[in-house]
Amino acid sequence: MGLLFIGWIVDLFLIPAMDREADLRFTAGDTDYNVAWILLTFLGIFGVHRMYQGKWITGVIYLFTGGLFLIGVLYDFWTLNSQVSIKNAERA
Repeated sequence: MGLLFIGWIVDLFLIPAMDREADLRFTAGDTDYNVAWILLTFLGIFGVHRMYQGKWITGVIYLFTGGLFLIGVLYDFWTLNSQVSIKNAERA
């Protein structure tokens, strides 16, 4: 019951602010977040998500090193949203 409905009442006030913060954090542009995440999830070891973002050199490095021995892929899972936001902000 959300702490006897207290949690629901708190969420009623907090969720609109979280939505506004998310709108500011994620920059729309040519590079789509959903496509980048799908490419990372299924083809990340081959660097396709980096090539999609225009990072051709690191994409080719990922292709020949298995996503930099999977360490690079794990890093990209952690930072992909900010990478796409930066890329979209540069193009704006």
